[in-house]
Amino acid sequence: MHKPVKHTPDINFKSIEWIDLIPKNDLDALLNPPDYIAEIKDGSIEDQMESQIQNAISAANDDRYQQALVSINVIPEMDKQAVKIPGFIVPLEFNEDETVTQFFLVPYFGACIHQPPPPPNQIIFVNYPKGLLLESLYNPFGISGVLSTSVIQNDMATAAYTMEVLHYEIYTE
Repeated sequence: MHKPVKHTPDINFKSIEWIDLIPKNDLDALLNPPDYIAEIKDGSIEDQMESQIQNAISAANDDRYQQALVSINVIPEMDKQAVKIPGFIVPLEFNEDETVTQFFLVPYFGACIHQPPPPPNQIIFVNYPKGLLLESLYNPFGISGVLSTSVIQNDMATAAYTMEVLHYEIYTE
């Protein structure tokens, strides 16, 4: 079992929030959804993930909100920045010690698992060969490392950012 990685003394990690990773035009579109979104009933066929994906694809050319839901647009200034960000871990791969070696870092619990995934520019892909001990999916983590603007896709989601982890800890406010 691996313990949390200790801080590297010569690196100052800039604390960021998820909103810092999304371009202004995408954020504006998501904060101002079209009227038809409010009319979708929870549990209806329109509310199902597959239906949402199809709607997003078909409407992507003319609906800024739908475009923002699948946007891989990033903040270029975030590339190669040493940052610390809180989030939840969505495990993708484990090693023989059953520690997580690849995961998505996401802004809220249940993202990619119980709900449709967040926009790609709100997902960070992490490859962490040392392995991270994940005792519960409910625990948020503070992850510190070097962020890159690089798109990674898999069956579960698409991430518009990747991170080289240098430190992690259970997150407490």
